[in-house]
Amino acid sequence: MYQLLKMKKISYLLTLVAVFNSCNQSMLPKIAPDVITEFTLNDTDDPAIWVNPENAEMSIVFGTDKKTNGAIYAFDLDGKIIEEKTIRNIKRPNNVDIEYGFQLNDSTKTDILVFTEREKQQIRMFSVPDMKPLDGGGFKVFEDETFEGNRLPMGVSLYKSPKDAKVYAIVGRKTGPADGYLYQYALNADSLGITSNYVRKFGKFSGVKEIEAIAIDDENGFVYFSDEGVCIKKYYAEPSMGSEEISCFGGEYFSEDIEGIAIASYADGHGYLIVSNQQKGEFNIFDRETNAFITAVNLSTTETDGCEAVTVPLNDMFKNGLFVAMNDEKNFYFYDLGKLGLQ
Repeated sequence: MYQLLKMKKISYLLTLVAVFNSCNQSMLPKIAPDVITEFTLNDTDDPAIWVNPENAEMSIVFGTDKKTNGAIYAFDLDGKIIEEKTIRNIKRPNNVDIEYGFQLNDSTKTDILVFTEREKQQIRMFSVPDMKPLDGGGFKVFEDETFEGNRLPMGVSLYKSPKDAKVYAIVGRKTGPADGYLYQYALNADSLGITSNYVRKFGKFSGVKEIEAIAIDDENGFVYFSDEGVCIKKYYAEPSMGSEEISCFGGEYFSEDIEGIAIASYADGHGYLIVSNQQKGEFNIFDRETNAFITAVNLSTTETDGCEAVTVPLNDMFKNGLFVAMNDEKNFYFYDLGKLGLQ
C-alpha cells in the first residue's frame, strides 16, 4: 500500500512538472532555421562567426562542444563540419569569441579566436583562418584565487579598444564572489611572442545562479553579461572608464535563466541586443542604444545557451546577415537575420 501511494505521489509530481514546463513554453509562432548544422560529439554551447573579408561566402561559424574530450567545431554556411579548421582534444571548452586585426608585429595582423578551457583553468588563442595556436599552450586565468572552484573559466568575450586598438579578453567563471566576478586581460604581442596580462577585476554578482554569457559592444565600449536569475548587467569595457555598474535591466522579461547575448550592430550606429530566454524557448530583443525591450521571437531552439549575430550579407541564403543559436541537440541553428524582424 505504501509503495502504491509513493508511486502515485511521484506520478502526480511528474505531471505537475510537465504542466509547468508546458505552460512555460513560448506561445509565439515558431520560426524555422535556414540551416541546421551537423551534430557534434558531446554538448554544444557557444558560437562565434568569422566573416571572411575576401569572400563572405567562405565565412566560418565556430561552436564549442563542452566535455573533457571537447572541441571547437568549424562549420561552413551549409552547416557542414570543416574538419581541417576544427580544434579537437580541448579540456571542456565553454565559450568562444572572434576579434579582427590583432597586431602580431609592426607589419602583420591576424584575426583571432579565443575560447575558455575550463579544466585547464585557462583561455586559448588561435589565428583565423589558418587555426594556428598563438598562446604557447594557454594563458592561465584567475590565478590569485585561493579557491579552485573560482578559477574555472566559462564565459569569454573580446574587446578591441577604439582608443588604441588594444585587444582585451574579458573572462567569467563557474563560481565567483559578489564583486569582481569578471577579469580583464590585455593580449599583447612583442618580439618574444604573445602574453596575457591582468588588467582588472570587476562585475557584481547576485549569487542567485551564475554568470556565463558575456558580449561586448566594441564601437560603444560596453560589456554586457547575464546574471542569470536577475538581469542583464552593463559596464564599461574600457578599463580607464572605471568599474561601476551602469545598469541592470531586462530581468522582468525572462522566465528563468538569462543566457546567451548577441549584439547586432549596423553601420549607421543602430542595433540590438538579442538575449536567450532559455527555458521559455524565446529570444528577447533590446534596443542597443537605450537597452529598452522591443519584442520577443521564438526561433524553435531548445534550451539555448550561446548565440551570435553579424549584420553583413554572406550569401544568397543569409542576405541580411546571420544569426546563430545553440540548440540542445548537439547542433546549432542558422537563420537569415531578417527572420528576426531586424533592420
